[in-house]
Amino acid sequence: MHRNHRAAALTATVLAGALTLAACSSSSGGKKAEDGGAAASAGKATTPRMTVAMVTHASPGDTFWDLVRKGAQAAAAKDNVKLVYSSDPSAGNQANLVQNAIDQKVDGIALTAAKPDAMKDVVAKAKSAGIPVVGFNSGVDDWKRLGMLEYFGQDENIAGQAFGKKLNDLGAKHALCVIQEQGQVALEARCAGVKKGFSGKTDTLYVNGTDMPSVKSTITAKLKQDSSIDQVVTLGAPIALTAIQSVSDAGSKAKVATFDLNKDLVKAIQSGTIEFAVDQQPYLQGYLAVDSLWLYKTNGNFSGGGTAPVLTGPAFITKDNADTVAKFAAKGTR
Repeated sequence: MHRNHRAAALTATVLAGALTLAACSSSSGGKKAEDGGAAASAGKATTPRMTVAMVTHASPGDTFWDLVRKGAQAAAAKDNVKLVYSSDPSAGNQANLVQNAIDQKVDGIALTAAKPDAMKDVVAKAKSAGIPVVGFNSGVDDWKRLGMLEYFGQDENIAGQAFGKKLNDLGAKHALCVIQEQGQVALEARCAGVKKGFSGKTDTLYVNGTDMPSVKSTITAKLKQDSSIDQVVTLGAPIALTAIQSVSDAGSKAKVATFDLNKDLVKAIQSGTIEFAVDQQPYLQGYLAVDSLWLYKTNGNFSGGGTAPVLTGPAFITKDNADTVAKFAAKGTR
């Protein structure tokens, strides 16, 4: 764990001041897409054109990554960056996409390290080729070991502990933590944190996050099997919205709370269907990852001093503050 949070928070505050909420259209389909950054942005850079490759472990159809990508596009538009986005949920395929970026001799690479060991060799190859690499979203415990320049994201274990303590305050006694991808370090860390922070009983349930009918039936079966479960904890907005249906189908009285947002999830919080959500600010992660590479190339800057991550969460979204977030979520930036 990295504990230099004060330095990281200060860095995040400084960088977040540059954040623009102008958004571009985004889609999650396709292995590779080239985004010129069409969004209008005040103070557009006049620095030489540079190319940044963003390579994630996104699964097709997961709206979370639309937010990441929109933030990256906004930064690219401001910084005169040609953004090349690609993704694959398979760690081996993701590593191949990073290798493709190295072969194309891009100026910088931003990547997620959901399976850190799969990224080790390609990050080393990028460094040998003189290409700076920054991490974001996944790999907070491994980015320095892998040799990345910077990291932008949430300390997932700490976020999970805060989540667990929130459940204590709400009086929950038996939580079911649903993981949609086994072995994904960020997701595993979240449930481990929940278990540490929660004073009640915590069970873990693995589901296939790419098959929503299966997710629904698996959660429903578990709730029918164990009626003592009074809290479902999900790790993504689509899973949370599906879990609501599972609770109904099972005739369960369990409540649902989640990590991560989309506009439908915010509406569910407003209506009281979802208790709360932890927002790691994916738009900000995408924005800062691209902007940091521009800053490094044009001015030699790097955040966190190479020792601390820049934290973008956790931020709790509840019925009390959901209205403020909703106007941004409706634009597809929260």
